[in-house]
Amino acid sequence: QVQLVESGGGLVQAGGSLRLSCAASGNIFSPNTMAWYRQAPGNQRELVARMSTTLGTYYSDSVKGRFTISRDNTRNTVYLQMNALKPEDTAVYYCRYESPFSGINSWGQGTQVTVSS
Repeated sequence: QVQLVESGGGLVQAGGSLRLSCAASGNIFSPNTMAWYRQAPGNQRELVARMSTTLGTYYSDSVKGRFTISRDNTRNTVYLQMNALKPEDTAVYYCRYESPFSGINSWGQGTQVTVSS
């Protein structure tokens, strides 16, 4: 199993910035993918950004140019730097780990991001 612990959410005004962190521990295999999803009330969970050792980096159109995903493999941690935040970015943000080699996939517990107008 892989455990994911997120941090860094909070309340911020529109135009502000937040940095989310997700620390992974347990049976971590490479290659793997770490990603950030979000889910707003009444909406489905959606992929925000993904960083894969084999597939590269992906951003959804709604965050491209504002959010940056990065990872520190020495600390098994993935980050999401969120700039120019908008009220529509308000959601619970979830970290995701996927390892096709081991078949282990995990979700974090989620961290709330609220952007006020």
